[in-house]
Amino acid sequence: MNTVYIALGSNIEPRKDYLDQAIEMLEKHPGFTLIDQSLIYETDPVGYVDQPAFLNMVIKGHTSLTPFQLLDVCQEVEKSLGRKRGVKWGPRTIDLDILLYNNENIETEHLNIPHPRMLERAFVLIPFSDLDNLTIQGTSISQYINQLPDQERKGVRKWEPKNGEEEFEHFAN
Repeated sequence: MNTVYIALGSNIEPRKDYLDQAIEMLEKHPGFTLIDQSLIYETDPVGYVDQPAFLNMVIKGHTSLTPFQLLDVCQEVEKSLGRKRGVKWGPRTIDLDILLYNNENIETEHLNIPHPRMLERAFVLIPFSDLDNLTIQGTSISQYINQLPDQERKGVRKWEPKNGEEEFEHFAN
């Protein structure tokens, strides 16, 4: 079995439902087994900032699928949940990004593993650190997090619904 890490994000309501549905759809696929999942974090948008905050998380799984088959499954989940590709980094019902597939390096027009920007993004690294503190390119996930600007780390808050309201806890040193 192959070990994979997948980032999930949503900023169109109901954000949490889209995350849950995406995980459920992945779990129903015979070639994928969920091993663990991070906490959910509310995160400030990056790139295109004139949009609602995201809910982000990372899941760890085992798969018998090839990286390209897994990409197809992830894109089918996105499509099933109404993902529209319009504005780059714009609002979305769900986004699934394959972060790592074993220790493989893949660079094609449609798939790059490790994900090319994962080591620069607090909204990926912080949830990833809930699962594992892997070493990538000689540096641990926690070291990458510590190298990020404070403002970027502060843009990632643990998310927990409480009494129908969202309550946040800032993640920063």
